[in-house]
Amino acid sequence: MRGTVRCILVLGIALLTFSSCRAISSLLYDDEVVAEVGRHYLYRSEVASLIPDGTSEEDSLRLALQYVNSWATDLIFLDVAEAQLTKDELDVSEELEEYRRSLLKYRYEQRYINERLDTMVADSQIDDYYLEHVENFVLEVPVVKARFLRISADSPNLGVIRKKMSSSLIEDLEAADSLSYFSAVKYTDYNGGWTDMVSLSREFGTDYAELLSLMRNGFIEKEDEYGKMNVAYIADFIPAGEIAPLEYCRPRIRNIIISVRKQKLISDLEQDLLADARDKGKYKVF
Repeated sequence: MRGTVRCILVLGIALLTFSSCRAISSLLYDDEVVAEVGRHYLYRSEVASLIPDGTSEEDSLRLALQYVNSWATDLIFLDVAEAQLTKDELDVSEELEEYRRSLLKYRYEQRYINERLDTMVADSQIDDYYLEHVENFVLEVPVVKARFLRISADSPNLGVIRKKMSSSLIEDLEAADSLSYFSAVKYTDYNGGWTDMVSLSREFGTDYAELLSLMRNGFIEKEDEYGKMNVAYIADFIPAGEIAPLEYCRPRIRNIIISVRKQKLISDLEQDLLADARDKGKYKVF
């Protein structure tokens, strides 16, 4: 059986590849059948709609052939399955009905939620949630307030920017930002907020454990293979195991509050539907 399937697949795809090259080359110019597997036909318009605008002719043909081969493989598998499976194995009506019910239920829930969900979350609500559940916000990785610079290692502005980005004076930080605009590859202060060390370590192309080992007097510095110096100044640091600061948790808490509201809407909907069905005699328990 396995050998048969393999032979059919290889033969089908090979025939499709060699016999329809001409059709594929005109995919984008006429709306004709470009491939056939048994009683199934694939039209030019179906393939062309999947190719992004601006794609070169060579890439267009490659993408088209990939899609045609994938389409053919699925149908060849289907033909083999329909020929080889038993009558009971071919009966998928129960699974289809279960999927249909699940899909319709999900779609109605989404429409119901979209029409009723309150997505406005006040700062005071976030503050209250944080205080009531503070034990749930223990850091798994350190978080930092950092400023990051990527600049050519031989840049004459490296030392000046490095010094100013570690300052607490607004004018120095503005000067670092201004100098970086003209001479650095990248400069960011993460909007003055908290960021986790995993995210910062990606800027250096390493893991955060190595990053911590490189920290000296608040600075982390590492030159990459392209002659660029990556510099981070750590203005504040909270280690793993400590409670995360409120500002770092705000986006997460907002999502939690909205998620709780969604679940309540769904729960209330289910209860209301059951009650309504009972009242109308549509639902009885014996």
